[in-house]
Amino acid sequence: MRYLWQIEAEFARAEKNAAAPLAGDTVQALFWNAVALRKNDIWLRQKELGIWRAWTWHETGEIVKEIAMGLHVLGMRVQDRVSILSNTRAEWVWADFAILSLGGASAGIYPTDAVSQVQYILSDSQSRFLFVEDEEQLDKVLEVLPDLPNLSKIIVLDDKGLRHFEHPQVLSLKALRHLGATALAGNPFGLDALKNASSPEHLAILVYTSGTTGKPKGAMHHHSGLVYAIRGHAQIIAQTPQDERMCFLPLCHIAERVGGAFVCMYTGTKINFVENPETVPENIREISPTIILAVPRVWEKFQSGVYLSLKESTRFEQFMFHWAIELGTKIADQFLAGQSIDLHQRLAYRLAHWLVLANVRKSLGIDQARFLLSGAAPISPKILRWFFALGVPMFEIWGMTETCGGSSANNLGFIKLGSIGVPAPHNEMKLDSETGEILIKGQNIFSGYLNLPDKTKEMFDAEGWMHTGDVGTEDANGFFAITDRMKDIIITAGGKNITPSELENELKASPYITDAVIVGDRLPYLTAIIMVDHDNVEQYAQSHDIGFTNYESLTQAQEITKLIQLEVDQVNQKFARVEQIKKFFLLSKKLSPEDEEVTPTMKLKRKLVIDKYADLIQKMYAERV
Repeated sequence: MRYLWQIEAEFARAEKNAAAPLAGDTVQALFWNAVALRKNDIWLRQKELGIWRAWTWHETGEIVKEIAMGLHVLGMRVQDRVSILSNTRAEWVWADFAILSLGGASAGIYPTDAVSQVQYILSDSQSRFLFVEDEEQLDKVLEVLPDLPNLSKIIVLDDKGLRHFEHPQVLSLKALRHLGATALAGNPFGLDALKNASSPEHLAILVYTSGTTGKPKGAMHHHSGLVYAIRGHAQIIAQTPQDERMCFLPLCHIAERVGGAFVCMYTGTKINFVENPETVPENIREISPTIILAVPRVWEKFQSGVYLSLKESTRFEQFMFHWAIELGTKIADQFLAGQSIDLHQRLAYRLAHWLVLANVRKSLGIDQARFLLSGAAPISPKILRWFFALGVPMFEIWGMTETCGGSSANNLGFIKLGSIGVPAPHNEMKLDSETGEILIKGQNIFSGYLNLPDKTKEMFDAEGWMHTGDVGTEDANGFFAITDRMKDIIITAGGKNITPSELENELKASPYITDAVIVGDRLPYLTAIIMVDHDNVEQYAQSHDIGFTNYESLTQAQEITKLIQLEVDQVNQKFARVEQIKKFFLLSKKLSPEDEEVTPTMKLKRKLVIDKYADLIQKMYAERV
């Protein structure tokens, strides 16, 4: 058991036990040096058929060799682009390092992406090879395969259900590994020469992020910047080969890709893959990780789950819980303020831990956690404070796809709840003197957007500072805080970047919808405020014998709500699940150019509408989906 007042000593031990820095100027060089150094130590674990399977560094290296040589036999060459369309799993990591080992560039695709989105990314990246998770993901690609002339081969990671399926461009991961194993049997050192073909100037990964036009933009990270960022992340908070991490966020997202898999590769930290996103609460209790990186939505669910369970407890149990949390909060506040914790408080907290808090931590699977990390979206200071009260420090970390992950962080000795922390040692941050926008500079900054030189140019000023799009403040101690966004890009509580204009434009394509505002920044899902087309909706009501007396009664008719729901459903089919609209409400007032909610050309004013209808928006989120 670790207590808050023991954290400083705990961190000192971690820094002492941290592995020596790995040599290498490319990501694949770091990986192969790690394999040679750690050999028979366990690195990866994954649950298969109810049993946890483990792979050592040596075993992982042999698998990566087979996949890489298999790709080489199929014709993959230096700087070919290869995409991975899969949920987070060990095979994702194997494929990633195999691609990099051949000097290729890998790109992740969200498994929740719609067919059109998958097609766009494969076309934009000009991917020659594609790894897909299973039959469901394969079907998406086969639907648009005639429109993907650059795509040579598709490798299926899990071929269950495809035993009798045959296609000249499709093969299983097992078959690919067999190709590679056969090639290695004839030339055991065949991969060695290929590995050396990669250079720090080569493109390493493409991470697709939403843009102002609505189309995903491929952020390019070359080996030199990526290796620099990996080393920088390892300095933010020390982790060791004795640590256990849980890998469950999408690996196509920069947070899990760099802050998770790559940093664990660099530090030797063990990675445990969950079965699927739905089993995270169960798997975390089995894994008992010592370090956990998650998005705010996960931490919010953990806290709400505790309070839901508490409602079913006895009054005495509820009393004891609140007593323990209140005591923990007082101690957490003292700790965060840098104040000493008296002996009688320590004794009382030990009792609270023994009676209550230990069970809460164990039920959440964080009983062995040294610290927790929250990133990819803003988190409420109340949530952070609650976990500190449990006795587990939680640090908020901030970064972007374009900054290659974490660029500022709260850390031991540098904690301010509600801030994004202080700049990480590997980059600089400052505020624009005129706009207050946060600017950032460092070798970790991305190389630009693929095929979009104009968009890339817009991101940088004349001195090389990158515009983050976030407006913020900086206090006297160097803590930055985000107060607003320069752009309308929504970041959901789950960390997904979404451009509302694309959804809004799709909605406005309906004859029954004049305008719409998408809501969802820092919230668990998307909702919409919709202004109906009066003439068309009125005509629909008359032709379907729907009674109404005025505009307000028209928008309140159940039949009209169902009509708009059908329109929303059609739009949702074009987007990934996390980008779909879960709820909406119709503006009940017929607006005119004189109304403050609209512009002279009758376009809804986003910020004003969201502020004015805050109560109705809050009601949508208060009700269960």
